[in-house]
Amino acid sequence: MHDDAHPAGGSVSPDGLRFGAHTPLVQRALETVARAPMDTPDLAREVFGLMQAPPGLASRLVFDLLGEDSRFSVDATGVWTLVESTSSTGRIRLSDRKFAVVDVETTGSSVTKGARIVEYSAVFVEEGRIRGEYTTLVNPDAWIPRWITRLTGIEQEMVEGAPRFRDIAARVRESLEGRVFVAHNVGFDWRFVAEELRMADSLMPEGPRLCTVKMARRVLPGLRRRGLDSLARYYDVEIVNRHRAGDDARATAVILLQMLEAADRQGIGYWDQLEDWVAGRATFLPPQTGSEEGLRA
Repeated sequence: MHDDAHPAGGSVSPDGLRFGAHTPLVQRALETVARAPMDTPDLAREVFGLMQAPPGLASRLVFDLLGEDSRFSVDATGVWTLVESTSSTGRIRLSDRKFAVVDVETTGSSVTKGARIVEYSAVFVEEGRIRGEYTTLVNPDAWIPRWITRLTGIEQEMVEGAPRFRDIAARVRESLEGRVFVAHNVGFDWRFVAEELRMADSLMPEGPRLCTVKMARRVLPGLRRRGLDSLARYYDVEIVNRHRAGDDARATAVILLQMLEAADRQGIGYWDQLEDWVAGRATFLPPQTGSEEGLRA
């Protein structure tokens, strides 16, 4: 449901605005938040010049601009800060990084319009292997639309006995702590998890985020489509139940491991190198394979 790959070079807001990773708006946000932490409405005024924007619009614009940028962090109250960068003497090796590959299924596509999580999954990757998983249905305290049921197979009666998100919030937060938050179209999943934690009076753990859609642009520049189905076909990964959080998260984790291996073959051994590469701030030549050409058409 959140699988569409953004056009190369930025993200697209619900209102059709396209934001690049290096636009003057992002630079303005960096300079603004570097001076002092700032809440979402004030940041919208500073960055977009919106003096009297509806709160929902301001929130959408700021989250679409900065939500996938791992240089920014936002807490449960909507206050934005900059994530401290690792010094050159304390660089983190990719082999030492822990990852939480997250997928959520929801009652709709927009967290700002009240959509809720109905299934949550996090697959834990360490030392080049999948080390564990936490997957659960979630009672959204809301009706699941028919089109969501057709897409996911999740019916209303399946979630009636499931825990509410506030019941699992502590476990979710603990499982994300100290890990890179990874998802396929990370802004979607991250926004939903952050909002659910906020409503549960919990904080989203600070830390970096990694989008496998954006990473695929760098690893497989010749691949026309970078949705989860396309990458699964490319890497020969079977997804048994598509659009179920556990199956999608497991597939994304396997794909992540494949792409990390590709990055390693290009000499990318540190987390800051990977961040710069994925964001387009550094240039590496990803490996080319014959099968990639076969997926161009």
